[in-house]
Amino acid sequence: MREFFPEVKRVEFEGRQSKNPLAFRYYDPGQVIGGKTMADHLRFSMAYWHTMTGTGKDMFGSGSAERPWNNLSDPMDIAKARAYASFEFMEKMQIPFFCFHDTDLAPEGSSLRETFRNVDQIVQILKDLMAQTGKKLLWGTSNLFDHPRFMHGAATSPSPQVFAYAAARVKRALEITHELGGENYVFWGGREGYETLLNTDMKLELDNLARFFHMAVDYAKEIGFKGQFLIEPKPKEPTKHQYDFDTASVIGFLRTYGLEKYFKLNIEANHATLAGHTFQHELHLARINGMLGSVDANQGDELLGWDTDQYATNVYMTTLAMYEILKNGGLAPGGLNFDAKVRRGSFEPVDLFYGHIAGMDAFALGLKIAHRLLETGELEQFVSERYSGYTTGIGLKIVNGEVGFKELAEYALENDQIKLTSGRQELLETILNRYILES
Repeated sequence: MREFFPEVKRVEFEGRQSKNPLAFRYYDPGQVIGGKTMADHLRFSMAYWHTMTGTGKDMFGSGSAERPWNNLSDPMDIAKARAYASFEFMEKMQIPFFCFHDTDLAPEGSSLRETFRNVDQIVQILKDLMAQTGKKLLWGTSNLFDHPRFMHGAATSPSPQVFAYAAARVKRALEITHELGGENYVFWGGREGYETLLNTDMKLELDNLARFFHMAVDYAKEIGFKGQFLIEPKPKEPTKHQYDFDTASVIGFLRTYGLEKYFKLNIEANHATLAGHTFQHELHLARINGMLGSVDANQGDELLGWDTDQYATNVYMTTLAMYEILKNGGLAPGGLNFDAKVRRGSFEPVDLFYGHIAGMDAFALGLKIAHRLLETGELEQFVSERYSGYTTGIGLKIVNGEVGFKELAEYALENDQIKLTSGRQELLETILNRYILES
């Protein structure tokens, strides 16, 4: 069998003193932290689209990436070679999972039937490779945003024909995900939103989006798919007003339409940036609502107003992310999917390894620091003490619902000399920095 990355051997853990760029300095898959191995905590996944199908194209320039599997003339031959290359990459990177959109696997045909036939050929190859290597599917999804047919949305399109077409695509993608033993199925709105209300019936679009999700839930039950459904919040791109703008928007939508018991959220760091939030904020909000399901592990650029999908190298960010994930009890059956791409100027195949190593080490280090923070409880203790007033006296009565405005007004009239305590943000940030710098 052809080797697509002959210059790279299996990437191993060599420790923090290693200068080998093709080795892990912090990610040791078998190291046990808090009763689980790093591999079980992190559940890393390769994103098929950026890693295998990405070309380096951007809005100002054509593709720059050199990929050995693209040196073929027939699109289906490229798709087959790409499948083999993906499993070689995962094996050498020690990545246990992968994710895909249906159109990542194979080219679209001249008809929907031909598109399905193309994908089915690659699915059989994937099944064989999964059986040989033990790699697993973290989640599948359907690309309902790229083709011009989805210019006005998919489930929110004003065209019933597009709604039906999107349903057919999701039906098949669900079947494939189930066939491959996928542990989750993700919906990313893509173009589920609008540019102007001058031509939009928002109520109908939101109702139809909910109908679409309920249909997906019903069909999953019909075929026996027991994986976790996920919705990935994303603001602004590509529509100005995305219905899945951020965690709060998605939670509100799910609860409005009675879908909250069927879905959790797949949180992406770069999308948090675009929404004007921190990654930790989005993870925290999903967690405290019992809806943190999985993560797209990347980072954005605060100076740029689009989805740059960079590999996460900011240890401050990964530490706070893993802090939330550990408090969530982990992510399984979700994981950390590298929805990240190398920069356009990093065009050689080996750069795919450098990018993933950087991200995997950053999250591994973040895991170790976050675990230490939770073990010592320095931050937790401060927060607990700050809100201790709600554990006794009038505070406890507020929490237990034993008082109303009348009783509180009477209390305030007798206790109007209020004394506050400092929030000590700078001290807490110093403590966090100490843990990071000592690691």
